[in-house]
Amino acid sequence: MTFTYGSNLGPAQVARHLRGQVSAHELSTAANKHVTAGKLDLASGDVTNGYVALDLARAYDDGRTAGTDGSQIDTWEDTLLAETSVRYGGYGGIAFRHISDTYIALFSRFIPCGVWEAVYIIDGLLANPSEVTPDVVHADTQGQSLPVFGLATLLGIDLLPRIRNWKDLIFYRPDPQARYQHIDALFAEHTIDWRLIVAHWPDLMRTAISIREGALSSVTLLRRLGHDSRKNRLYRAFRELGRAVRTLVLLRYLSEPALRDSIAAMTNKVEAFHGFAAWLMFGGDLLGHNDPDHHEKIIKFNELVANCVIYHNALDITAAVNTLVADGHPVDPDDLATISPYLRENIRRFGEWILDTSPPEQTPTRLDVTLPKMDFRR
Repeated sequence: MTFTYGSNLGPAQVARHLRGQVSAHELSTAANKHVTAGKLDLASGDVTNGYVALDLARAYDDGRTAGTDGSQIDTWEDTLLAETSVRYGGYGGIAFRHISDTYIALFSRFIPCGVWEAVYIIDGLLANPSEVTPDVVHADTQGQSLPVFGLATLLGIDLLPRIRNWKDLIFYRPDPQARYQHIDALFAEHTIDWRLIVAHWPDLMRTAISIREGALSSVTLLRRLGHDSRKNRLYRAFRELGRAVRTLVLLRYLSEPALRDSIAAMTNKVEAFHGFAAWLMFGGDLLGHNDPDHHEKIIKFNELVANCVIYHNALDITAAVNTLVADGHPVDPDDLATISPYLRENIRRFGEWILDTSPPEQTPTRLDVTLPKMDFRR
C-alpha cells in the first residue's frame, strides 16, 4: 500500500503487476479507511529511528542539523489548494520537507504555492515524530522572516538560512552610539528597540510555551504576524527580537566560511532528497485528485517510501563495507561519509513485483569501522 501511493502508481496498476496477489479494491480500501496523515508520520518516524540506530548514520553526521525546502508538485486545476507558483513556474502545490543531516526525511507536508515557506519551518520540527531532534535549521532565502527568527530563538532553534539579496537586508545597531572599527559601513542607523522586547517578554515566552506544548500552531501564529500586522504589539515585539537575531546571523554568515559551507551542503542534501523522492514517484508527477487530504497523504506516502529505500540502501552499504574490512581493505570513515544512501542503481522500479510477508533475513547493522560517538536522542 505504501509503495502503491508513494510511487503514485495507484491501486489498479500495482494490483496488475502483483499478478493477483492483492486486489486494487483491497489496496484502495486500506489506504482510504485505515490510513491517516498522522499514522503515516508515525510510520516514517519508526523508519527514521531504525535508520539512525545504524552505525552508518553516525558516519554522515550527528543529527543536530536539518534542512528545509519545498518542491513544486503538479495537481489538477480545480482543487482547493492549487495555484500557480511564481517561484517554481508550475501549477499545483508544494511538497515542503525537513531533511536530517544524515539524509533521512524527518517530516513532509503539502502546502499551497502562494504561502511564505518560512512559516512552516518550526511547525515541521515540532511535528517530527522521530527521536532525532535537530536544533539547527538551514533553509533557503524563503526562510528569512523576522518573526520566524524571533520565534525560533525562543524555542531553542538556531535558524541559519541561506542569504540572498543582501542589498535589501538591514544590519541593526544595538545602540545609536554603537560604532565598529572595520564593519561600521555595514550597519544602517536603525537600532533595535530593546524596551519593546523587555515590555513584551512575558507575552513572547507565553506564546513560545504554548507552541511548544501544542496549544497553539506556529503556522497559525506566523500567518497572523505578517507584514500587515504592524499595529500588532506582539508582531512588533517578535520583529524586534528577529532583527537582533538576524543581524547576528548575517554577521556570522560573513565571518564564518565553515558556516557557509555547512548551509550549502545541507541545502544540497535537501535538493538531492527532492530528486530522489521524485524518482521514486515514477507513476507520474501529477496528483490526480481534488481532495487536499489526499494530496497530503500522497506526499507522506512518498516520504515513507523514500525513507524505506534509504534504510535499505544503508543496510546494503553496511554489508559491503563489512565485506571489504573482512577482506583486509582499510575503510576511512571520511571516505565512507561521502557515499550517499540515495543510491538508485540497485533499485528496480519496473517489472513484476512479489508480495513477500515472510520475516526478512537478519542483516548487519553494525559497521566494522571505528566511528565517533554520537547521540541522536538528546
